[in-house]
Amino acid sequence: MRQIEISAHSVEEAIELALQELGVERAQASIEVLAEGKGGMFGLGREDAHIRATLLEASDDRVYLAKELLSELLAHLELPADITAGVGVASDDGEAAPITLDINGDELGILIGRRGQTLAAMQYVLRLMLAQKLNASAPLVLDVNGYKKRRSDSLRTLAQHIAEQVSISQRSFALEPMPAYERRIIHLALSGHPSVMTQSVGFGDARKVTVVPKGRSF
Repeated sequence: MRQIEISAHSVEEAIELALQELGVERAQASIEVLAEGKGGMFGLGREDAHIRATLLEASDDRVYLAKELLSELLAHLELPADITAGVGVASDDGEAAPITLDINGDELGILIGRRGQTLAAMQYVLRLMLAQKLNASAPLVLDVNGYKKRRSDSLRTLAQHIAEQVSISQRSFALEPMPAYERRIIHLALSGHPSVMTQSVGFGDARKVTVVPKGRSF
């Protein structure tokens, strides 16, 4: 995997220089901003922007195509942003490693929405677009400014806190309704807990995780 680091007066200038050196279009490279840089008065104290550009593997056309489709979608929405693309880790059940796309930029909260609902809908639409282009389904995970990682860490911490409360009180606790991928995080976080167990209850958007003491019925 070819990877280079470039410094320049601005992030955009550094990106352009990196793309020129790699000889590719923007959608064919993953860009990571290492330092935004800053201007200095009369040139004093100025710091260059610094980025890392990684050439996407030519053999994995899925990643290139997914990034290209997302770039077009963001262009239609008139939202300037950088996209970091790659391939995640394959699951233990044999499912293919997912394409990972992280949108990075300022004021992108509109892409996340309440409890990540807008992000989930956008991921679903992008998966459909990609499947249509490939004529086959392809697992894909979309994120915005690392929101899902922060949310996952927060949910794991919450799960352990609730489990401790349930263990002490011996009373069940129902969390707020969550999308399927968030409920799965809670289930996995407490799957090996010695004192509590979990189950999803409810239907549709109202479906949520209930944490109960082991030995008690739901």
